[in-house]
Amino acid sequence: MRRFTRMTGVSMSTQIRIGIAGYGNLGRGVEAAIGKNPDMTLVGIFTRRPPETLSPLSDATPTYPITALAEFRDAIDVLILCGGSKDDLPRQGPELAAQFNTVDSFDTHARIPEYFAAVDAPARANGKTAVISTGWDPGLFSINRLFGEALLPDGATYTFWGKGLSQGHSDAVRQVPGVKAGVQYTLPSPQAIEQVRSGSRPELSTRQKHTRECYVVLAEGADAATVEQAIVTMPNYFADYDTQVHFISEDTLRRDHSRMPHGGFVIRSGNTSDTNAQVVEYSLQLESNPEFTASVLVAYARAAWRLNEQGQIGARTPLDIAPGLLSSKSPEQLRAELL
Repeated sequence: MRRFTRMTGVSMSTQIRIGIAGYGNLGRGVEAAIGKNPDMTLVGIFTRRPPETLSPLSDATPTYPITALAEFRDAIDVLILCGGSKDDLPRQGPELAAQFNTVDSFDTHARIPEYFAAVDAPARANGKTAVISTGWDPGLFSINRLFGEALLPDGATYTFWGKGLSQGHSDAVRQVPGVKAGVQYTLPSPQAIEQVRSGSRPELSTRQKHTRECYVVLAEGADAATVEQAIVTMPNYFADYDTQVHFISEDTLRRDHSRMPHGGFVIRSGNTSDTNAQVVEYSLQLESNPEFTASVLVAYARAAWRLNEQGQIGARTPLDIAPGLLSSKSPEQLRAELL
C-alpha cells in the first residue's frame, strides 16, 4: 500500500527507507549520515563482496549481496549508489534507475550529459526518479557557479580545490613503478586566490591556480630520482603543475596521511556597473571528503523521494532541485526560520 505524505513536508513519523549499494569509504559515510537523519531508516547495505565480510558501523545493519536488490524493490524508497564513476556508475546507474529511485555522485564532469541521458531513459520508462552527480563538486560547487553567473553576468568564475587529498591522483601516484604507497594533495595558490578576491579578474593558467604535493613510500630497491621524474612528468595528472615529491616511511604515511581532507572555493568576480565590482565566494573545509559527500547524497535522497511522490520522474541534477526539498523541515518551518 502506498503511503500518503503531505507535500508540505515529511512528518517525523514517516520514515524514508534507504538502501546503500556499495560499501567503501562513501558507503560507510552514507551509513553514518543516515543515523543523523531521524526521518530516514537504513534497509540494508548491498555489496559485491561476501556480505559476512563487511563490518558496518552498527551491528544491527543488515548486509546483502548486491544480486539480491531486486527482492527489495518494494522495501526501498531510495537507493544510494556508492560505486566509482569510472567503472561502476556507468553500468549500475542506468540499470538500477529502472528499478529504484536513486542518488549518485557521478563526478566525471565531461561525461555528465551522456550519463544523464543514460539514466534518464530507464528511470522515466519505469516511473522512477534518479538524482545524479550530487556531492560538492559536482554538486554544491555547481550550484554556486550557477548563482555567480546568474547574479553577475558581467564577470568571471574561478574554482579552486584543496588543500585536499585527491583519490584519483593518489591512485595515479601508486601506479608509478617503484612506488610502494603514496598520496597526493592538491593545494590552491594563495596568491591566485587573493588576485581573484581583489576583483581584478585575472587570467590564470592551470599552473598558476594549483600546486600538487606527493608523499611517497619507495618500494625496496627503487631509485628516488627516477620515481620523482616519472611523477612530475605524468601527463594529465602532474605535468601541467608545479609538483613536489616527498619520500617518507610507511609509518609516517600511516600516521600523518590516513585521513581524507578536502575542500575549496568557488569565487565569482563581476561588475554591476562601470564603477562597482562585486565578489561572491563559497568555500568548504572538510576533514573527511567521503563523509561530507555522503551527507550531501543523503539530503538529495530526501529530495529524490519527495520528487517521486509528486510524480516528477526521470533524471535530475542538483541544478534542477529546489533547496527546500533537501531539508527535513516543512516549507512553513523554512519560511519562518531561515527566510
